[in-house]
Amino acid sequence: MVKLLDEHERTLAFAEVALGQIKSLRQTAVPRNYEIWYVYATGYNAPLNKIINETLARNGRLSESDLEQIYETYLSHIKTSDRIDKVGARVIGEIDDVMKLITDALGMSQSYDATLSGASEKLRNAKDRDQIKAVVEALMKSTREMQETNKALENRLTLSKTEISNLQHSLEAIRAESLTDPLTGLGNRKYFDRSIDMAVRAALASGEPLSLLMFDIDHFKSFNDSYGHLTGDQVLRLVAMSLKQTIKGQDITARYGGEEFAVVLPNTALRQALTVADHIRRAVMAKELKKKSTGEILGRVTISVGVSILKPDDDTDSLIERADACLYAAKRNGRNRVICEVDPEYAAETRSQVA
Repeated sequence: MVKLLDEHERTLAFAEVALGQIKSLRQTAVPRNYEIWYVYATGYNAPLNKIINETLARNGRLSESDLEQIYETYLSHIKTSDRIDKVGARVIGEIDDVMKLITDALGMSQSYDATLSGASEKLRNAKDRDQIKAVVEALMKSTREMQETNKALENRLTLSKTEISNLQHSLEAIRAESLTDPLTGLGNRKYFDRSIDMAVRAALASGEPLSLLMFDIDHFKSFNDSYGHLTGDQVLRLVAMSLKQTIKGQDITARYGGEEFAVVLPNTALRQALTVADHIRRAVMAKELKKKSTGEILGRVTISVGVSILKPDDDTDSLIERADACLYAAKRNGRNRVICEVDPEYAAETRSQVA
């Protein structure tokens, strides 16, 4: 009883710390933020505590995109693992049940074999019609029981096949969900990291071109500050919708983090990639943003885009770094534009970073 009380007091203390952090940092008291701060209070997830402390030390606050990234990186995968474990346990349970049924059927089969052997001996020794009839009736009874057992096993195996197939679909859905950004429906950072590594390896092996677009929503913070996070979410969905309408086939689209997105373009040279980037930029700018609650027209959203092309001696990190540098060059040179690594603005950006 004392132990239960101690646990009760301890969890309330963690909850108090979590709510205190939400209040002091003026964050929304949504379940995601509460979970982040509750885990932070327990101290059980050291990497989460480390990134929170570093971000607070650097910025003095945690933005919505910071919180979202922290949750996706340090907490959501744990829930996915738990769900996969539960489905896996159900598969194992289903297999155990079937194996037990098969074992019972094997026992019945052995018993039936023994009945057949005994019946053969009894028939040889039978002296009258009644004895033969008794042996035949016993055989018919055993045969019916064997048929019933086989039918039950067949039905159970059919049900198990369906159940395991459903569980397999559940696993596939969980895995897909774990690679999808819930707000935009695009691939998330985990999906991007996995996909670009595979695409880079394939391009280097085949010698085919590969381009990367990194883009960022211009003045996104002002949308959040002026109109609230719901409007900020609407901006992110608007950009994602433009991406889905523009990018097709083998191209890889993902929300890289916060208000930044990425597109990997296999078998695409730089000139083609620049055309795709400008199509995306124009598609985003063509959409008018309207506040859902009031119908107020908030204007148009623009993006800045950086484009890099895979080189023979490249790796994934260097490809991303150059696209990122091109993106920052686009931002520093007026926004709402596409900059690639052969543009003079990119060269100026890299010189300023070295200096």
